[in-house]
Amino acid sequence: MLMLREKSSFIPLFFLLIFFSLTGCNQTDKAVPLPPLTNENVRDVLLKYGKENPETVVLLSTSMGEIKLKLYKETPLHRANFIRLAKAGYYNGTVFHRVIKGHMVQGGDSREPKRDIGKYGVPSEVKPEFVHVRGALAMARYDDEFNPTKASSPDNFYMVQGSKVSEAELQQVSQKNGINYTPEQKKAYLAKGGVPTLDMKYTVFGEVLEGMDVVDKIARVPVDTHDWPSQEIYITMKVLE
Repeated sequence: MLMLREKSSFIPLFFLLIFFSLTGCNQTDKAVPLPPLTNENVRDVLLKYGKENPETVVLLSTSMGEIKLKLYKETPLHRANFIRLAKAGYYNGTVFHRVIKGHMVQGGDSREPKRDIGKYGVPSEVKPEFVHVRGALAMARYDDEFNPTKASSPDNFYMVQGSKVSEAELQQVSQKNGINYTPEQKKAYLAKGGVPTLDMKYTVFGEVLEGMDVVDKIARVPVDTHDWPSQEIYITMKVLE
């Protein structure tokens, strides 16, 4: 199974230098500093922030088109964290840095010192009702060896492009990982496809409302041996409602 990793764990220095030089010319002036979070205070801070900022719809604009995202209230820590970063302009000028056709497109992760948000993980909110069907929005994380609690990356998100899923594949995943898919989930996988092997391993906290054609377009971009796209696909975000 493919483990989603944070960019810094596998992108060569050469590409990081290119990323810094390019994004430095494309940042907006609207990014605002955020008090750095820690693993000790993250839960309390995000729960408080979430109560004061109840928005659930975000417009993700890219150099290839727009994607409208819906965030789930049932994953309050991840929703609050994503809204917090989006409102602060943290993602503006970042890029999609990992693309695997038929699987997912991953973005986020600003390495600018002025955008330091602290070293923390978002506590896992893995829930059986949210699965990796096509269009699912989830957070990446380090693998279980270094992260047994399945805490999410604070900033690396991905959207599932996925591929066709058969009933036999679902049955195999269900038996191997102990997942009891509901009839609705099975129907969604068979109709839309997805990546069921990631279920119950990463927190799914939203979905694509509009713009899956843009996700498909991003997924078609050629990549190098590290899954880094051959062209920079820039991101800006705006919280809508």
